[in-house]
Amino acid sequence: MSDSIKHECGIALLRLKKPLEYYQEKYGNTWALNRMYLLMEKQHNRGQDGAGFATVKFDTAPGKQYVDIAKSNAHQPIAEIFKNVFADYKSIVKEQPEKAEDIAYLKDNAKFFGELLMGHLRYGTFGKNEIENLHPFHRESNWKTKDLLIAGNFNLTNIDEMLAKLISLGQHPVKTADTAIVLEKIGKFLDREVQELFEKHKLNKESNIQITESVSREMDLQKVLANSVKHFDGGYAFCGITGNGCAFVARDECGIRPCFWYENDEIVVAASERPAIMTTFDAKIEDVKELTPGCALIINRDGSAAEKRIKDEKVPNKKCSFERIYFSRGTDKDIYLERKALGERIFPQILDAIDGDVANTVISYIPNTASVAFQGLAKAFADYVDKQRIEKILQNKDNINLAKLEEIFATTTRREYIVVKDVKLRTFITQDNERDDMVAHVYDVTYGQIKEYQDNLVVIDDSIVRGTTLRQSILSILDKLGPKKIVVASSAPQIRYPDCYGIDMSRLGEFVAFNAAIALLKEQGKQHIIDQVYAECKKQEELPKEMVVNHVKDIYSSFSDEQISDKIAQLITPKNCRAEIKVVYNTVEDLHLACPEHTGDWYFTGNYPTYGGNKVVNTAFINWYEGNNKRAY
Repeated sequence: MSDSIKHECGIALLRLKKPLEYYQEKYGNTWALNRMYLLMEKQHNRGQDGAGFATVKFDTAPGKQYVDIAKSNAHQPIAEIFKNVFADYKSIVKEQPEKAEDIAYLKDNAKFFGELLMGHLRYGTFGKNEIENLHPFHRESNWKTKDLLIAGNFNLTNIDEMLAKLISLGQHPVKTADTAIVLEKIGKFLDREVQELFEKHKLNKESNIQITESVSREMDLQKVLANSVKHFDGGYAFCGITGNGCAFVARDECGIRPCFWYENDEIVVAASERPAIMTTFDAKIEDVKELTPGCALIINRDGSAAEKRIKDEKVPNKKCSFERIYFSRGTDKDIYLERKALGERIFPQILDAIDGDVANTVISYIPNTASVAFQGLAKAFADYVDKQRIEKILQNKDNINLAKLEEIFATTTRREYIVVKDVKLRTFITQDNERDDMVAHVYDVTYGQIKEYQDNLVVIDDSIVRGTTLRQSILSILDKLGPKKIVVASSAPQIRYPDCYGIDMSRLGEFVAFNAAIALLKEQGKQHIIDQVYAECKKQEELPKEMVVNHVKDIYSSFSDEQISDKIAQLITPKNCRAEIKVVYNTVEDLHLACPEHTGDWYFTGNYPTYGGNKVVNTAFINWYEGNNKRAY
């Protein structure tokens, strides 16, 4: 994506089903830690602002630490964490080499040698990336069954409602971020579950130690989670572990945030990305399961695991399409094919934009996430050229000769690597005009591949959010190559509405499609529509989220997709640009044909899967209209 946007986080959880001695004998005593490092590193695309890691040790003696946590907001947080994770082990090996293979000793004396491991990767869409904002969050207790750690990939739209509810119950939350509120919400029902079991077994006149064991064995995490998420409005995939060794991974009922899990006779593992599990544990694609929306993977203290329903699934689901277009790793089999399909499906619009002049067109992509969509686009070009060749051969079948064949085959798909990002370049200048000049050099180009004033240049991007990088950098340097026309193709549809479920797109004024629609309204003397939308949004400001309607849709209703695309082209065209700039987008219909299982399209259509989404988009418009740059949630 040429415009940098951030995603809220990735999760990883690993439960060892056998004693640590088993893994030490079969794989080596740091096998589990190494697997977790890989599982997190294979998802580093999901969060580079910070990371966190935690383990729980089973059956520790009283007084022994059984929960270990490490967090880092360093430049390479995952590497920094595991450097610290291995510090105790390396110290022991150095001072007592004979203990290097003594797994029982290591469990008692080295941190992070536990049976239950949880990791988190953060992209901070809200709050500073300070250590205290990094997951996992810990709700400490002297009772192992009440000790709770949470790490998640989510955003909730109704955090204020839940905060008010906790306060009404007499609690005094110090932290009000959604993760902290979720932690307290689950913690409240976990406390209730433990207390009910304690009272039940107390009637049987068991000792407190016996009761603790019974509670640990009988804890109903399905009930705890069902009560906890009852009023959650948003997208989430979060994992949690308790001090007594239970664990869970929960997913929202719409399936907005992704989650996968895998189990064999040695482990249970869950993560945000399927390829990460496959690579780390050499698992087959058919054995890695997608966590069912509205369900939780419950891992009991005895190691048994199963999906349990905690909220009714919404049908049809609204799994996030942006995950498929951009965020998730393209090494996933299905995602790879979907991105290729997106590239293929935009071809007819590109062909129209270049007036069918394939012979004088060079195609490329804006690195690096659009490379798979480019493969699909290149295939569509090649298929078109092949079809044209066949038609010409058939037309000339009676007098075909070598010269004619050479003429026919002279037209080819001209694929070139044009745009190169110089990731080492940093901008330190503070004055706007000088900074823009420096930003223009963040990207470099391959010279000599464009016939000046004759060739069209097509570059495909996976999505265009703000258009800032295109205007300030990419288009200017492409124009220096001398193409007569530059076509910027987005494999995603026009991004018109903010996200509120975990992707950092919360301010309407940052969307080039929104700015294009506003500009068109003003040009056509329709300022009254903008004012009416504001008035309608203000009317609903105090309504419950269940009664709110998305009025921002009215901003776009007067215009076709093509009108908005043409206006976007004007907005992103740099000053003194010689080439004609054309912008084309995939349609929402083509998006759904390419990604049929992921129908969540609220960024493009404004059709939010939860009530809170409508409240957020109206708030975002109010903020824009009033010149307030704060977030809408």
